[in-house]
Amino acid sequence: MSVSATGPEVSLSEGARRQNALSLLLFLLMVVAFLTRFCIPPELMNRVMDYTSENGAIYEKLHAGTYLILFLAPFALFCRPIFLRGDEIGKFKALLRFCGLLVLLVIFLVGTGRAGSSGTYIDTYLIAGAAGLTLFSVNEAMRRMVGNVILAMLILSALIGVGEAATHFRLLPYTNNELSFRPTGLTDHPLTLGMMCATGISFVALARWPIWARSASILVLFIGAAASGARFSLLLAAAEILALVIFVPWPQLSPRHARQAKAVVLLGTLVVGAALVAVLFAGGFLSRFGDTLFDENAAARVTIYRVFEFTGWKELLFGADLNMIVKIVNEELGLPFIESTPVYLTYQLGLPLALAFAALVFWIFGRMLRRSPRTAWIATAIFFLTALSNNTLSSKTPVVAIVLVLIIAFGASNVPAEDRRDVG
Repeated sequence: MSVSATGPEVSLSEGARRQNALSLLLFLLMVVAFLTRFCIPPELMNRVMDYTSENGAIYEKLHAGTYLILFLAPFALFCRPIFLRGDEIGKFKALLRFCGLLVLLVIFLVGTGRAGSSGTYIDTYLIAGAAGLTLFSVNEAMRRMVGNVILAMLILSALIGVGEAATHFRLLPYTNNELSFRPTGLTDHPLTLGMMCATGISFVALARWPIWARSASILVLFIGAAASGARFSLLLAAAEILALVIFVPWPQLSPRHARQAKAVVLLGTLVVGAALVAVLFAGGFLSRFGDTLFDENAAARVTIYRVFEFTGWKELLFGADLNMIVKIVNEELGLPFIESTPVYLTYQLGLPLALAFAALVFWIFGRMLRRSPRTAWIATAIFFLTALSNNTLSSKTPVVAIVLVLIIAFGASNVPAEDRRDVG
């Protein structure tokens, strides 16, 4: 009698330990895979393989972190049952569709002789979907742990960027010629550093950290955006902080007390912000504002759209040789490269397919944001506003995956736990 009673208990305990060990393993593998993709910039990859050059084998055109994430995803999805609840089921299925459509797009590009262009869609977008699916393979608490690690990475990147701006010494290699020194932190470009600092502010507000830790982290990210020299990102970061104070609800207070508290916090934020701006000006972090926002760089992002004047309707509808388009941009517009995602995608895919791809990207982000806190929507809006101001979304970049992972980690559904279902 005692044996039969004890046996199941022992078996259950061993099963629970195995599941806990497997969950811990998945967490560690996710952290390693994500940080490998997120923290190793292209210049560092080029030291060991022909990652961004026109030479080299085709397998060298994908980031090492991309391989890790793509290999990890099926392991995470099939090594044990996956338990989702409520709207998480729809989000999981949406990510599967997103990845499936991207695979079809890659096959289309290869089949039409544009295999070289497929690397961007794998390295930037397919791994974002695969990372999201992997994150759904663990429970909500572990997703938040992964999100905390990614936020810590963004904060560390901001701190490194501030240090680089102060010392004029970069931690990671960077070969682009700059008129003035701008830090990169753990990113591939100063604009990317500013964009991710601005985007990270709202996600820090969603973290379940002590108020002092969140406030200090937001301050670090704001200073990091200033140090990056990314003026548009800094302005959006300032507007973002004000939006968080004004528009994000404070459910723990009554409406009247919330209004009073917000008024006090808003006044304090403005006072501290004014003092901080003065310090940043004195430290030289805001020197790029001396040329105003509408300098040569800003003009180039408008001038690039004149390239449509030099091509016909066939190139617009069906795409064109990008080398030819770059030549037109160089000779007719006097610009070094195509610094515009809409222009790049139009000539790479053709206008109809480019519009369909853009709709797919916005759809998956909208689907992941469904029933998420208002703060997550603010963070995503900041991300797209900054990313669409340059060519970020048409290059090999981890930022799409970073934002999608943070949305899933901190934008948890509010559906009751009893709606949980096994989909694995």
